Amino acid sequence: MLDFSVVVPVYNSEETLVELYNRLSAVFDEINGTFEVIFVEDGGTDNSWNTIIKLKNDFPDQIVAVKLNKNFGQHNATMCGFTFAKGERIITIDDDLQNPPEEIKKLIDTYDNSNSDVTYGIYTKKQHDFARNVMSKTVKKSNKVFMKGIGNGSSFRLINHKIIHRLLEHNVTFIFIDEVLQWYTNKFSFVIVDHHKREHNKSGYSSLKLLKLASNLTYFYTNIPLKLMVYGGMIISFLTFLLALKFIIQKLFYNVPLGYTSVIVTVLFSTSIIVFSLGVIGGYLSRIQSVQNKKPQFNIEELLD
Repeated sequence: MLDFSVVVPVYNSEETLVELYNRLSAVFDEINGTFEVIFVEDGGTDNSWNTIIKLKNDFPDQIVAVKLNKNFGQHNATMCGFTFAKGERIITIDDDLQNPPEEIKKLIDTYDNSNSDVTYGIYTKKQHDFARNVMSKTVKKSNKVFMKGIGNGSSFRLINHKIIHRLLEHNVTFIFIDEVLQWYTNKFSFVIVDHHKREHNKSGYSSLKLLKLASNLTYFYTNIPLKLMVYGGMIISFLTFLLALKFIIQKLFYNVPLGYTSVIVTVLFSTSIIVFSLGVIGGYLSRIQSVQNKKPQFNIEELLD
């Protein structure tokens, strides 16, 4: 078994891949560790795949090249890479060099000294644009509050191969690696690492994609929308009861006609709650349908191992 497997989900990053591999190779040469780099090309639109093929030709024993037939997302592409990992420890790192490969040594040292199953590299300050930082923090805070998550985390991590084997048992359409990791271990460690500005292209995570991620997290890993329906329904029923009681008292003691306004407000209010609840149920049903139809996590178009 190799010492390390490095899984790199790739999306429109042809400019950084050669430098990324060279710096990864230098790190493992320095620590005398055997390694492989698994590049998973996630349906991008540039020449990343051709660059990966050239790297594979130059370093056939160190590189596994996987091409997906369309964009499945970072976590799904990472899961695809896990299926080919032969290392005792698996490292995940982004393709854009915002995580300096040299910081891997910090992950390894912290992992060795902490008796943990997972070590995260976390940042004092992320070098993303303002909107991306705000959305990212919102997702993490929500994960901590509503899903009892660890609150900290990143795509720069080192994971014990035994935990990876457990993750691979989850063959569902949407996978959020950081959430599933918490199902199998509570041995997490963290280390502060550098985070650099992106020098090439834009991030694959737009605000819309982050909103979709947050939505999928909520539906797939929590029952928060259902709880909102239950408790919201109870509160609204109670308020509606008080409102109805008010109108009845007015009618009995003050002979005040109920009137069109009070009736239409009550109808519209209750209808909006019903429509909202149906929307929540529809969200769950659509995801249940995806699971029942066994929609794949990823689909490999080409493999060079």
